[in-house]
Amino acid sequence: MDTALPPWRPLLRAAREREGRSPTSRWLQLATTAADGSPRVRTVVFRGWADAAVLDLLSDRRSAKAHELSRQPAVEMCWLLSKARAQFLLRGQLLPLPSTLEEQERQRHWQSLNPAARALWGWPDPGAPLEEGAAFPTELADGTPIPDSFLLLRFAIDQVELLELGGHPHRRRRWRSVTAWQEEALNP
Repeated sequence: MDTALPPWRPLLRAAREREGRSPTSRWLQLATTAADGSPRVRTVVFRGWADAAVLDLLSDRRSAKAHELSRQPAVEMCWLLSKARAQFLLRGQLLPLPSTLEEQERQRHWQSLNPAARALWGWPDPGAPLEEGAAFPTELADGTPIPDSFLLLRFAIDQVELLELGGHPHRRRRWRSVTAWQEEALNP
């Protein structure tokens, strides 16, 4: 594991801190590619850093995004932090994990969720037709076994662009893992 933080990580942390306690500071948009080649985007919740340039998200294994990522593991994520007037674009790849590590990390993430957050994995299949009277629990109690549908998505980030929207002109920078995260200035 690489413990040295890339130079964009403190900038992202500072921008998230400027957002305050708003839950939106943890929301980012994940873009994937559907089986027909069309783009797909959805909002997901940041769950933490597994390493200096490796981030974790959680999903439902039954979801379209899980199937899309199994076909095409390359992604781009957009993290717009409006109070900070900053947009981070993160490109990377879904990491395959050894089964022992995957189970450990799934367990760790499952235990870190509160009962209301766990409830999502007790709902019917995402995207399936709505059935009248289907159960949508509001909580899954502590001690509830991890459902098979509980999916850890771990992404290795290999490129980050930051667009700072304050001032004139805006400021745009890029860092790439292939250049040892050297900062490159770009036109906004």
